[in-house]
Amino acid sequence: MALIQMNYLSKALFRTVPVYVILPADRFDADTDRYLNEKDHKFKTLYLLHGLLGNYIDWVSETRIQKWATEKNLAVVMPSGDNSFYFKSRTPWNDYGTFIGEELVEMTRRMFPLSDKREDTFIAGLSMGGFGAIRNGIVYSDNFSYVAGLSSAIHIFDDVSEEANIGLFDNIGEASKTDMNPRTAVLEMLEAKRNIPNFYMACGRQDDLMSANVAFRDFLREKGISVTWDEDDYGHDWDFWDSQIKKVLDWLPL
Repeated sequence: MALIQMNYLSKALFRTVPVYVILPADRFDADTDRYLNEKDHKFKTLYLLHGLLGNYIDWVSETRIQKWATEKNLAVVMPSGDNSFYFKSRTPWNDYGTFIGEELVEMTRRMFPLSDKREDTFIAGLSMGGFGAIRNGIVYSDNFSYVAGLSSAIHIFDDVSEEANIGLFDNIGEASKTDMNPRTAVLEMLEAKRNIPNFYMACGRQDDLMSANVAFRDFLREKGISVTWDEDDYGHDWDFWDSQIKKVLDWLPL
């Protein structure tokens, strides 16, 4: 296993962006308890997004994702998303949607031995990153087959007074009618008959975002989309996300 820190010039963001990559050096065979040196093996990949005020090192420093990904023979790509909510904001050179949904996937596949198959490509995140994973997993559903949102900040189009909205939009009412809004993105995906990803959502019962996550879960189910749901007696904290990312990896088809 290798933990790689890199910086690359993003065309979507027009600046150098830091990224962490967990890359299994060889494929581990649990049956024989040995590593298989297969130079042509392509790894399944999880694109993992951090939350508001965080950065690309959060998942490695706060959870056991490195250990569990290695055991699962899973590559994990963790980019810095600033406080962007992972979509294109009103300011120039901030197209985080294209960055996450297309450019990062294409670039990392060129650089590392990653599978280029949709069924082997997944996206997940926590809080702001949960919103970003859900929204981009829907908008770019032809790239991602499994989507997981943990304690997702899925409420940002529900309350225009939320501080997180400041600076992101020219007009939040108009933005809510576009695919920036996950609900609108779902309707567009269904109308276009694009691939529908598998969803996993989880939230702590003491988390202020619980009701918003339940509402979005129910919205997906009302549209005929299956959602695996989990909840536990946690708040909006790393103890919950550490326990949940293990459950996400167990849920993925690895």
